[in-house]
Amino acid sequence: MVCPSNNPYRPIRARVEQVINETGNIKTFVFKPEEPIPFLAGQFMLVTFPGIGECAFTPSSDPKVIETIEFTIMKAGSVTAKIHELQPGEFVGLRGPYGQPYPLKAYHGKDVYVIGGGVGLAPLRALLFALNHEIDQLNKVVVRFGARSPQDICYKGVINSWGERKKTNLLITVDSTGPGWTGHVGLVTTILDENDIDVKNAVAVVCGPPIMMKFANKRLLDLGFAPKDIYLSMEKNMSCGIGKCFHCNIGKYFVCQDGPVFTWEQLKDIPEPW
Repeated sequence: MVCPSNNPYRPIRARVEQVINETGNIKTFVFKPEEPIPFLAGQFMLVTFPGIGECAFTPSSDPKVIETIEFTIMKAGSVTAKIHELQPGEFVGLRGPYGQPYPLKAYHGKDVYVIGGGVGLAPLRALLFALNHEIDQLNKVVVRFGARSPQDICYKGVINSWGERKKTNLLITVDSTGPGWTGHVGLVTTILDENDIDVKNAVAVVCGPPIMMKFANKRLLDLGFAPKDIYLSMEKNMSCGIGKCFHCNIGKYFVCQDGPVFTWEQLKDIPEPW
């Protein structure tokens, strides 16, 4: 799927419909674009703030819903700081979608092992929506998510219900506990178990901070996953979105065109792709 505009640099105006505070530095923004912007889980868009700049984000909403698009955004720089100041009724621009989505048909008939960390849960939320739409074509979906603390978990009002979906199992861990937390404590790699899935008939999807992805990938290899069955959502400095600025290359690949979804088979011979 390519950008719906004939001009890939032209942003589509989108109105802020709702702002949801997820954590102390993460918010979910619900935008209503003036033109429909279909996307597939795993693809990304550029959110443009006029006069300030733009940043790449993967939508966190249901790909089946195109009237609105949601982005869950961490405040981490000057552009994201301005985005965090947005209020309902204000406007931004949206460019995209760009990049390669998750190949859902390749997951049919298999166990899907979804592993996330921190704000990496945002793009995985769109994937989980998409998997839920095709759940009858899957064996099961196993979700393992890690956060720094209970206060750093996004989607607090609904995340536990994800594990109640048909054929879906969810387990959350935190690096450090807090008041009222009775769940698992430890890095997300400590809750990856060979008994979760049938490794010989499974695919794994990983999204999160680079260091978390590095060690989650290593753990999956130790569990017996083949490199071709590990899907990694890579993020780099995707500025133009169409392979012209050369800011987002990993080895021979451009993340904006060849990714952001890669298999470990594609990346394993590149020194430190993280």
